[in-house]
Amino acid sequence: MQAIRAPAAFDGERFLEGGATVLVDGERIVGVEPFGFDVPHGTEETSYDGTLLPGLIDTHVHLVADGTPGGLEAAGALGDDEVTTVVRRTLAQQAASGTTTVRDLGDARYLTLGFRDAASPGVPRIVASGPPFTIRDGHCHYLGGVAEGPADIRDAMAEHVERGVDVVKVMASGGMLTPGSDQLGVQFTAEDLRLIVDLAHEAGLPVHAHAHSLRGAWHALAAQVDGIEHFSCLTDTGMQTPPELLAAVAAAGTVVCPTIGWDRSMIDPDRMPPALRLLTERMGLDPDSMVSARAEQARQLRAHGVTIVSGLDAGVSPPKAHGNLWRSVLELVHAGFPVEEALATATSVAADVCRLSEVTGRLRAGLAADLLVVSGDLRSEPTLLAEPVHVVIRGVPCSPPVP
Repeated sequence: MQAIRAPAAFDGERFLEGGATVLVDGERIVGVEPFGFDVPHGTEETSYDGTLLPGLIDTHVHLVADGTPGGLEAAGALGDDEVTTVVRRTLAQQAASGTTTVRDLGDARYLTLGFRDAASPGVPRIVASGPPFTIRDGHCHYLGGVAEGPADIRDAMAEHVERGVDVVKVMASGGMLTPGSDQLGVQFTAEDLRLIVDLAHEAGLPVHAHAHSLRGAWHALAAQVDGIEHFSCLTDTGMQTPPELLAAVAAAGTVVCPTIGWDRSMIDPDRMPPALRLLTERMGLDPDSMVSARAEQARQLRAHGVTIVSGLDAGVSPPKAHGNLWRSVLELVHAGFPVEEALATATSVAADVCRLSEVTGRLRAGLAADLLVVSGDLRSEPTLLAEPVHVVIRGVPCSPPVP
């Protein structure tokens, strides 16, 4: 048995006064005790001067893309061996940063499912969607999830279920990475989108919808999806988040992952996807005003009681490199969320939404020993989430951590 101590601790829901000692036996937590707890004789003991918390859960990643321009589209064209190499690398980046679980919301040819099933020591747990449902020439069509009309949709859903996906991803609007897709409109007819949701629910699978447009958000909500990704609420005049939409999302219990968080040093307008650059120019949005607008949306979602989870959309572009989930959490803190609440969006709340509440996401006896230690006290210095000093995945230490 091993014991990990820290004078500050966050259990996934709240900070524990005086820190904690977490006891680990094999892959599981077997006890959460006070910092000064007298551990049993023979226990391997390690003490850190920092904050101990559950490993982070990134609820929106694309493991087949490495963050380079065009990487997601390339995944649809490269061979399996090449894409598998990318997945190994992106999983290692996630692990080194303290992210111990990822929800992959769009791969190519179901390649992430093999990694999920292997559950290799020290490799993040994967919740996998397989290729996202989309229309012909629609957003991310190159990943192989095109299905239009009831017959195609039924066949595609049958394949997803047979392959054993954990969640269904559907593109309810166009996207910035797919030239020609309608970023301000919707994808799928109302009937086809509702069919995707109904078939997934019949199979016991949740559905999360990509929606950058305001119309796409309403479209997804009407189809009764379980979650909306991005929720940018774009119109031809900018970002508009009407109170009636926020109220409807809250009333439906629909989860929102706003996918905020960017490495701002990597935001180069000249290297943006052309569709995104043209759209932001037309709306008069520079990077700073766009970030501010998304923060305001997050505040509005919180004020209406909408469940929010953190997810970076990791891998889709240079500002969205893998292993940077801490940026999403910090954007919420900067938007006015209490630190505890922001951390929960990447731990306990994320675990609940990913249907892993009995597996991970909290410091609790019986759950997986997915642990992160960062330098310093997160209560007063939340930026230290970017500075892991120790990472454990299913009881296996991952080293070396990266700052």
